[in-house]
Amino acid sequence: MTSSTPLRRQPVQQRSAKRVERMLEACASLIDEVGYDGVTTTLIAERAGVAVGSLYQFFPDKRAVVQALTLRNVDRFSQGITEKLATTTLEHWWDAVDTIFDLFVAMHREIPGFGKLHFGDVVDMRLLDDRRDNNAVISDRISELISANFGIPMDEVQLPIAIAVEAADAVLKLAFRIEPNGEPRVLAEAKALVRGYLSSRLPS
Repeated sequence: MTSSTPLRRQPVQQRSAKRVERMLEACASLIDEVGYDGVTTTLIAERAGVAVGSLYQFFPDKRAVVQALTLRNVDRFSQGITEKLATTTLEHWWDAVDTIFDLFVAMHREIPGFGKLHFGDVVDMRLLDDRRDNNAVISDRISELISANFGIPMDEVQLPIAIAVEAADAVLKLAFRIEPNGEPRVLAEAKALVRGYLSSRLPS
């Protein structure tokens, strides 16, 4: 997805992998507490119970830690979508869109740091891929899934999904600004907005 990995080196041993995981978890919890600007590599290391030098063995700076955390969230999002689509009867493309929408809301509520970080815009509009902005990365993944599962050509689904993602992103941010778990009426309006728009653009 990205042109270069945020890690200086990949953890080889299980112990190193667990240490990196602790750093990511620490970063996520700190972002919830103090926001991205308040997080430092020293705080991450202290929360993870590692020496700051150990952090620098794997990450060059705070941005790289947050990028790795965001990439992990994208993988969770994609994996969650794949699992839901594999275990749910989908009679219409809207069923898939509905599933994706609900998964995003659930991640916002349940995944540490996700509510403030989302898919990285707070850090860099191109944190996930230096050639595309973050929402484009997400909308392209959704487009591929819709196209593959419902036989709609990519060139018919890509632009409508991209616009729907941008619109939903703005309204969902409003919902979670109003209420930490998402204002229910605004969430319902966001879903109605996406469904109404895509119904006029994608084949029934």
